[in-house]
Amino acid sequence: MVFNRIIMMKNSKRLKKIKGDASFRKFYRDYLNKSIIVFSRKEKTKNLLVYDAINKILKKNKILAPQILSQKYSKNYIEIEDFGDETLLKLLLKKNTNKYLIFTKIIKVLNKIQIIKDKKIKNFKKKTYEIKEYKKQILFNETKLFLDWYVTKKLSKFKLVIFNKKFKKEVKNLLSKLSLKNDTFVHRDFHVSNLMNLSNKIGVIDSQDALIGNKAYDLASLIDDVRFRTSYQLKKKIFNYYVKTNKKIEFKKFEKDFEILSILRNLKIIGIFMRLAVRDNKKKYLRLIPYAWEMISYRIKKRKEFKNLMILLKNNFPKSIS
Repeated sequence: MVFNRIIMMKNSKRLKKIKGDASFRKFYRDYLNKSIIVFSRKEKTKNLLVYDAINKILKKNKILAPQILSQKYSKNYIEIEDFGDETLLKLLLKKNTNKYLIFTKIIKVLNKIQIIKDKKIKNFKKKTYEIKEYKKQILFNETKLFLDWYVTKKLSKFKLVIFNKKFKKEVKNLLSKLSLKNDTFVHRDFHVSNLMNLSNKIGVIDSQDALIGNKAYDLASLIDDVRFRTSYQLKKKIFNYYVKTNKKIEFKKFEKDFEILSILRNLKIIGIFMRLAVRDNKKKYLRLIPYAWEMISYRIKKRKEFKNLMILLKNNFPKSIS
């Protein structure tokens, strides 16, 4: 198959472009092979080689992840197993869906992911890939996306200088209060849009950003996901179910880390969504920013350690944070 030529054939019955995500990747469904073509020129190593390696680790540990079927790395694409279009987000949005039951099934998958011990595996180029650590510096750099893309569009230059200095100080302060070790497989984008409904089983996609990090991160990503609005009561029930199924965790430390990581992640999300809108003209992500602010407002009231950051955000974004 001459890949590039087929892609350009708009009326091709074999390949159809399908809705992508927030990355530089493009996706095409191959109806003949019943597969997905993942095409990526930018961030090619992560989106193709690393994605393959992480999926192999997941599959090795009995997690349903897309298997690679073929690859043409020199042509910037891989062919993977097609998991269909039925995300758990679509399932949850249906009427009369037992949301709590679905989330308990998701937690069971998360528990299986979090006991993965493999850190190294060979990718399709027969080179060993080792999952890196989710260091605090990475978390700090991610939170800076809020400054770089959102704050710069909202504050005057004078206010910006003052805000940046104070914000960085408060983020570093929160990171210093994280208690749990970086000893857990972290998907890093674990939410219902990246979980597939496969005949009552759950498939995991979009795993190329996985690192070894804090046990609370993926749970915060799931429960406080801005793409799917859940009641505070349901959030609490899901959290409690996770705790119930992880009896060895130190509850107070875990709960605090969960809240810190939720706040930092949603600040990052606001920055990413603004970047997608401004840089990539993907305006649809702007509508999700208010709920990210709502999640930050909800979590930031929980502890006195968050007070300085809450005041800073309230003073500069009074309409966004309550």
